Amino acid sequence: MEFVTSIFTGQNLAILGAAVATLLAGIGSAKGVSKVAKATAGLISEDPNKYGKSMLLQALPMTQGIYGLVTAFMILLNAGVMDGTASNLSVAGGFYFFVAALPIAFGGLYSAIRQADVAAAGISVLAKKPDAVGKAVISASFVELYAILGLLISLMMILFGNVA
Repeated sequence: MEFVTSIFTGQNLAILGAAVATLLAGIGSAKGVSKVAKATAGLISEDPNKYGKSMLLQALPMTQGIYGLVTAFMILLNAGVMDGTASNLSVAGGFYFFVAALPIAFGGLYSAIRQADVAAAGISVLAKKPDAVGKAVISASFVELYAILGLLISLMMILFGNVA
């Protein structure tokens, strides 16, 4: 039992939350960017000049990983991990930071993959109508809203929560 209580400290739970935010949002981004890059490879095999227009569609799913990383930094900073005061963080406080990481962790994971679906469809639009790439980017950006909402909820919990 002593081993379990030594692992589940406030500091360790906060660090776990930071890791989950980065890991899940990063997995979603990696899967998303990969999916759009595969669609782009097919496009540029036919017309290499369209690569530049496809770049933004490829980059869009990457933002969720960045949101997860920002959330992780905010957790580590506010939990006291960066300045060495995290040892004073209670288990409840560490668990609070862990829970605060979940909106962007799962929101980033899911929205990056779904945004990639829309962006890959946008690559198909780009192949047939290069002038409509702006519409494809806007459509893929709508999915981004849910990652931004997850980021905002996570950050509001981290910054304005009453953590003991």
